[in-house]
Amino acid sequence: MKASRVVIYVILAMGSVAMLFPFLWMLSSSFMAAYEVVARPPVWLPARLRWENYAEAFRIAPFGRYFINNTIIAVVGTILELTTTILAAYAFSRMNFWGKNVLFIILLGTMMVPTEVLIIQNFVTIATFNWINTFRALIVPGAASIFSIFLLRQFFLAIPIQLSYAAKVDGCRDFRFLWMIMVPLAKPALATMIVLSVIGSWNSFMWPLMVTNTPDMRTLPVGLAMFRGEAGNFYELLMAASVIVVVPMIALFLIMQKQIVNGIARSGIKG
Repeated sequence: MKASRVVIYVILAMGSVAMLFPFLWMLSSSFMAAYEVVARPPVWLPARLRWENYAEAFRIAPFGRYFINNTIIAVVGTILELTTTILAAYAFSRMNFWGKNVLFIILLGTMMVPTEVLIIQNFVTIATFNWINTFRALIVPGAASIFSIFLLRQFFLAIPIQLSYAAKVDGCRDFRFLWMIMVPLAKPALATMIVLSVIGSWNSFMWPLMVTNTPDMRTLPVGLAMFRGEAGNFYELLMAASVIVVVPMIALFLIMQKQIVNGIARSGIKG
């Protein structure tokens, strides 16, 4: 029994190292000189920590503006997604209306359609509204998430129905019951949704690349790609810029990882 557990731990440790290695290499390379990044055999640690790589990255590309754009898109988009998700999840879990189950199955079916299949149709729609190169084009298409609706619906179903009956006896209407009782009880699931939504918005590349055409509307991932073209093959600066993009999301995940695990685990209790 102990031997098998040791084997499992060794495998897990090897997997952890394999997943951490790209980030550690990126972090180390961001402090290297240009010749150290491309040296053969590879140089694993810089001879001197070159903090000036980060200053140079900010000088070459306006990452401050990119960071502001990403923050606006992530915050506003997450608020909109939370609003639509909470209302839809409550309707599918607590309200009775004609065709509810069929509609929910159709919504789940849309999750099997790759996003890339719809990207041209979505672009044409945005262009028809004259939203190209605006925050509306970057935020509105992501204002609803079928996965988040499914996740929160499952969590709502795990909340005893007796609470709803008791609230109605006391004269509490659906809207007040939702915001005063259901939402506070669903904090783990909501925390999971917030983290997933923010990370998805923060790392989005293809859609912002298609609907923006000026530097002041670029996001961090798009700006990173443009930065490579503008900076040439200065890989140490690319790695410094990549660290700037990745670190906020790693910090968010580390802070919220307990809520993420609880939210996903408890969402599968019933349903």
